[in-house]
Amino acid sequence: MASFEEAENNPETPSSPKKIYKDPDDGRQRFLLELEFVQCLANPTYIHYLAQNRYFEDEAFIGYLKYLLYWQRPEYMKFIMYPHCLYFLELLQNANFRNAMAHPGNKELAHRQQFFFWKNYRNNRLKHILPRPLPEPAAAPPAPAPAPVQPVPPVPAAPLGMLAASGAVPSPMPYGMPPGSAFGKSDIRSSGNERRKRKKEV
Repeated sequence: MASFEEAENNPETPSSPKKIYKDPDDGRQRFLLELEFVQCLANPTYIHYLAQNRYFEDEAFIGYLKYLLYWQRPEYMKFIMYPHCLYFLELLQNANFRNAMAHPGNKELAHRQQFFFWKNYRNNRLKHILPRPLPEPAAAPPAPAPAPVQPVPPVPAAPLGMLAASGAVPSPMPYGMPPGSAFGKSDIRSSGNERRKRKKEV
């Protein structure tokens, strides 16, 4: 009986309710560690690593994953930079998903689907956000019949020199080179042909 009275009077004993653990930084360190771990779950490769090393077989770890579901509440969700982690956290509550992530093929599938989501998310979202055009009125008056188009008589073909001389067609040469000098001696195409001819002659 004396030991019971001593325990009540002594504040340093572990059974005493007066001595409560007080976190020195008011839980900031724990908050940051849990935030970092939850955001790591956005990476399918990390989930595969956890499955390969049999973390998902530990009941304490499964309980920790259930405990982390509080990150889905709005007051905590605002701190998350990678929202896919919340989706994967929810999927990790299912034993079938935890077992499936041990296989590399499923890890690659999840990674590919995540990539396609990132790739198309903006365009898909804009389809639903941007206003759609108003539907056209159903009772539109019929359009008048178009007037018959008369065929245009064919233009007689003229030599290229005549068109260029009249000024109707611009010259394909940019600086107005005189006719007949389109390919000069320094042109690459003509010099290659001459080089081949020289080799054959020798």
